[in-house]
Amino acid sequence: MIVKILRKSKTFRAVRYNTDKVEKNNGELLKVSGFGALEGLSEIKAQDYINYFCSLAARNRRVVYPQFHAMISAKGRSLGKEELVSLAENWLKGMGYGKQPYLLIFHKDTRNNHIHIVSSRVDREGEKISDSFEKIRAYRVLNKLIGKDEKQAAEKAIQKSLKYNFSTRAHFMMLLKRQGYGLKVLDNCMELFKFGGKVGDVNSTRIDESIARFSADEERKSQLKQIFKKYRPITDSALQTIRKNLSGGDKGKVIGYFSTLSEKLSSSFGLEFVFHFKGDKFPYGYSILDHSRKQVFKGGDIMVLNQFIEASPVVQEQTEDFNKSSYDNKFSPGEGMLPENPTDPIFSPEHGEMNEGISISDFVLDIDISDDIDDEQILGRNRRRQKKARTNTR
Repeated sequence: MIVKILRKSKTFRAVRYNTDKVEKNNGELLKVSGFGALEGLSEIKAQDYINYFCSLAARNRRVVYPQFHAMISAKGRSLGKEELVSLAENWLKGMGYGKQPYLLIFHKDTRNNHIHIVSSRVDREGEKISDSFEKIRAYRVLNKLIGKDEKQAAEKAIQKSLKYNFSTRAHFMMLLKRQGYGLKVLDNCMELFKFGGKVGDVNSTRIDESIARFSADEERKSQLKQIFKKYRPITDSALQTIRKNLSGGDKGKVIGYFSTLSEKLSSSFGLEFVFHFKGDKFPYGYSILDHSRKQVFKGGDIMVLNQFIEASPVVQEQTEDFNKSSYDNKFSPGEGMLPENPTDPIFSPEHGEMNEGISISDFVLDIDISDDIDDEQILGRNRRRQKKARTNTR
């Protein structure tokens, strides 16, 4: 399950966005609640809902962005529209919006059933609904409603990571980071954090026992070397940056890199590429998560970075709103191996309004280990390119 707090707005433009979906038969208005006498009208237009919301917003001019727009999505068709409505109603209560006017609109134009929620952050008394840690609370409320035990999920993530063939603690940490966990390293254990709190820990002994069982897979290394040599000359290897989206459409810090080549190898062979960098500097190395064989490789053991990107004339930029779904394949990591947050989008590019949500990077401890090169990796694609000269070719 995914929950996302969507883009802020001064004008309740989410109403028009969702009613347009309905008019195009890509959505269905399933519930209207809390609009008082307005609900008694025989024909209600989108502007009527907007006017009502604006009348509430006018009661507290200090609230700059009065629109509340959220989305809850199920995996595939696992939940129908009636189930999503019930879930959304209870989620709104948990978030403090149960008595607010709201619209629930079911979207059916993607492969994942999802429901949009539009409401006002200002109540009838002119008070603002609390938005304190709302992106964290959004998941906590949802997890409670669906009966998901966060501690059990953390232990499952630990067990899954320990089954991989890895040679260092840093590789183990990278596997957990890719599942959306922040880490705190103590003397004898690692603590896992998610949704703003500690959800588990793993004793260092368990990690070291897995490292002791490590066995270098020379056959797989050789196979990957041949694959890289085959595809690198015929596939664009230019690195592109992913920058964090900020309010107002501004771009923030670099959160990852990817290339057409890394995507091609990922989609075809079950490989996940993690490029390692500091700040806005060019990557100094990379690692490979081989999900099809459950093992971790240092990228340089397969092909050194400057050779992997040798044909790259430029570093190109892109925002964090990209889509990876077109590269799904039987070897790609399943839902459990991906961060349970909106940085791993499940929507097609046309959902352009869905670019504000929980960023697990807010809770993740950065790992800077030059020998093992573990850091953030880009998750996808979407081709809005801005050329930028590359000055560092390490």
